Amino acid sequence: MKAIEILKHESDFKAKLTDNNGRRMFLSPFSLDIPGTSEKIDFIRCMPEIPDESYFFKDTPAKEKIVLHHTAGYLKSDITTLTKPNYHVSVPFVLGRDGSIYNLFASKYWSYHLGGNSVGGNESMSKASIGIEISNIGPLRLNGDNLYDYYGNLYCHLTETQYYKVLDVAWRGYSYFATFTDAQYESLIKLLKFLTNRYNIPHVFLPENRRFETLTLLEIRQFKGILSHANFRKDKSDMSPAFDYSRLVGQF
Repeated sequence: MKAIEILKHESDFKAKLTDNNGRRMFLSPFSLDIPGTSEKIDFIRCMPEIPDESYFFKDTPAKEKIVLHHTAGYLKSDITTLTKPNYHVSVPFVLGRDGSIYNLFASKYWSYHLGGNSVGGNESMSKASIGIEISNIGPLRLNGDNLYDYYGNLYCHLTETQYYKVLDVAWRGYSYFATFTDAQYESLIKLLKFLTNRYNIPHVFLPENRRFETLTLLEIRQFKGILSHANFRKDKSDMSPAFDYSRLVGQF
């Protein structure tokens, strides 16, 4: 999908209420107070129209971390994958490019979201953390004057600089990454404030020199705060140096 088409794609999802498999979805806006503040945060409850809770577990383990991901896809496919029946790979929140926060299940519950070779173990760390997926295609490949996504589809032209960031030094095999929108950063700031206050998770990020590195087992176990999928796995590109942590750090 071309970057210029993504917002229309997201609008179509809201209008037609079907995922990539044609399954009907139920969308319902709601708002909650952000604990300890006078602010509110807006969500869109998003679940299969025919009720299905088989993509998450209804245990309520203690939460001590928030893990940021990008979806490596587009919203309809993101929702399709993350609500797949009996799959148990999901997160409670997906952020659309327009800033909408889709709530797939209650954040007190859990689902696998880190993968089998994650530092600290997939089950243990998935239970102890709240996953947030930001809808974003991730790494891009340059071919001529165009950038292509992981699946080989045209994403944008090099002149469309608002849609990508080029790194000074390649990271995990890539130099080009899709950008995140201002609306996504703004919604993420509110969501992090909401979750850290609700679950008493420290408003802490990794030091700048460790934010894009895979941590050791001891570091993962000891850290309480906000980090990303790449900190658990060397084979993941979320979040890359194209993600601007500085837009979040000063907000807490």
